[in-house]
Amino acid sequence: MSDIETSDIGTSDLETMVVGLCRDARAAARQLATASTRTKNEALAASARGLRQRSDTILEANRRDVEGGRAAGLSDALVDRLTLDEGRIEGVATGLEQIAALDDPVGETIERWRRPNGLEISQVRIPLGVIGMIYESRPNVTADAAALCLKSGNAVVLKGGKEAIHTNSAIAEILRAAIVGAGLPPASVQLIPTTDRAAVKVLLRQREFIDVIIPRGGPSLIEAITDESSIPVIQHYAGVCHVYVDADADLEMARRIAVNSKVQRPGVCNALETLLVHQNIAQRFLPAVADDLGAANVELRGCRRTRALVPVASAASEEDWSTEYLDLILSIRVVDDLDTAVDHIATYGTGHSDVIVTDSYTNAKNFVAAVDSAAVYVNASTRFTDGFMFGFGAEIGISTNKLHARGPMGLRNLTTYKYVIEGSGQIRE
Repeated sequence: MSDIETSDIGTSDLETMVVGLCRDARAAARQLATASTRTKNEALAASARGLRQRSDTILEANRRDVEGGRAAGLSDALVDRLTLDEGRIEGVATGLEQIAALDDPVGETIERWRRPNGLEISQVRIPLGVIGMIYESRPNVTADAAALCLKSGNAVVLKGGKEAIHTNSAIAEILRAAIVGAGLPPASVQLIPTTDRAAVKVLLRQREFIDVIIPRGGPSLIEAITDESSIPVIQHYAGVCHVYVDADADLEMARRIAVNSKVQRPGVCNALETLLVHQNIAQRFLPAVADDLGAANVELRGCRRTRALVPVASAASEEDWSTEYLDLILSIRVVDDLDTAVDHIATYGTGHSDVIVTDSYTNAKNFVAAVDSAAVYVNASTRFTDGFMFGFGAEIGISTNKLHARGPMGLRNLTTYKYVIEGSGQIRE
C-alpha cells in the first residue's frame, strides 16, 4: 500500500474507501471465526519470516518516517517510539512467533454445567468480530495488533498516525501476503492508507461493521475518539505511574526500581512519572536516588520537603503531579505515611501501574487492596506492565477501563463468549 495524502482524495471517495474496508473486514471476520488454529499459526509464522526477510524494506520506509518526524519537530521521546532497527524488528517477529505458540482461546469452554431438566449449558469463548485500531507513532503496533487479532479470530482495521505511514504500509503489506499465503482472507488485516484525519471520523461511525475501537496514543487522541465514536471504546488515557518507597523498604532495592522505572525507556506509558517517599526514610534515600537519576540526566521536580533534601530539584507545580512526561523528568513528593501515598495516587493517578517498595507484608497487602489500578506491584519496576512481559506474547493495548478488559490486553481480552445449550428435546412448560 502507498500512502495517500489529504489532497489526493475527496471527502466522498474517502468515505467510500473506509466503509469498503470495514465491510470487507466484516466478511473476513466470519471466515476467521471458524479458521483452524493451525492455519492461523501458519499465517503468523509466515508473517514473522516476512518481517525478517524484508527488514531492509521496513527500515527504508521507517527512515523516511523518522526523517519526516524530525523535520516536523517530534520530541525525542516520540522519535524513539517511531524508530525501528534490526533489533526491534526481530523483537516484533519474535512476538508474532510467541503469539502463535500460545493456546488458541477461540472455542475454549469457560464453564459447563447440567440443569435438572437435562440441558447441558456451556459458556464458550468466541472472537469479538472486527476491531478498529487507531494509534499514533508506534509502527510495531501494526504487527502486534494484527497478530493478536488474527490469533483470536478477529479481523482488524488499522489506522496509524501520519508519522508512521510508510512504515505501517510496509509492515501491513508483508502481513497481508503471509495471511493470503496461509489461505485466509486478505481483508483479515486492513490498513487505512491515508494521512487524512477525516478517515478516523468515518471509521468511528461504522458500528454496522466494527465491534470495538481500541485507541493507543496520547490523552487528547483518546478523549477525541471516545467523544466522537458511535462504537464502544476501550480506553487508556495516560500512564501517570507511581513508585511509593515505604518506611520499611530495602533502600538499595528501591533505588534500582525507581531508576529502572524512570530511565529504562522513559517515553512509554509504563514509565515512572512520580516518586513518593515516606518521610521517615527520605533523608537517607532521596539524596542517593537523586544522584542515580542525575547521572541518567533526569530532571527532578519536587515538593518543599524534597527540595530541602535535593537542592537540584525545581519546584513541582500542581500540574506536575498529574502529568505524563514521557521524558526524562520526574516528580518527587515526600509523604507522611502509606495512606497519604495512596491518597496521592487516587487523586493524580490514571489507573495504570503503581508500585510499593516495602519489606512489610501488611503494608504491601494494604497498598495492593487500596490502589485501584490495572497493575499494582510489590517490589518490582513499573516497566513490566506489558503484554510480552506478562507472557501474552504481545498486547493490543493497555486498558485502564474497568469493563470488558483491564491492563495489558492479550488474546483472551480480544474474545467474548456465547452460551451453547445442548438438549434432547426439552421444551419449556
